[in-house]
Amino acid sequence: MQNVNILKDQYDDIVKKHSPKNFVFKNIFRAFWVGGTICCIGQAFSNYYYYLGLNQTQASSATTITLIFIASVLTALNIYDKIGNYAGAGSIIPITGFANSMVSAAMEYKKEGFVYGMGAKLFSIAGPVIVFGTIGSVIVGVLYYIF
Repeated sequence: MQNVNILKDQYDDIVKKHSPKNFVFKNIFRAFWVGGTICCIGQAFSNYYYYLGLNQTQASSATTITLIFIASVLTALNIYDKIGNYAGAGSIIPITGFANSMVSAAMEYKKEGFVYGMGAKLFSIAGPVIVFGTIGSVIVGVLYYIF
């Protein structure tokens, strides 16, 4: 039993030595300022479209389209992945993060062809999101109807 405890202690020391350090506050700060910057850019686009004469609904739609386009281009240029490595969770703001996941899947499976590669794999990523959104909206609708 003594040997088992010694081996366990040695193993724990090796694990601690080779495990990556987790810098929680640094990661939180990076995620916060990058995610906040993405949101501020989105708000700036929304204000700009509103200034151009679009109503609030149209400005929101144009902002969404613009953010999806920018995230897609940055993903295609391999810049969004670098932002993601730096910012972690701060880069997965729903609009831009979803666009990144869709374009990444399309780029990865492009070599398999447009139908069986890109077409099939795009919906394997989007499918769970659409299903979750649909089920979530039904649940919220039922709760709204009841209450």
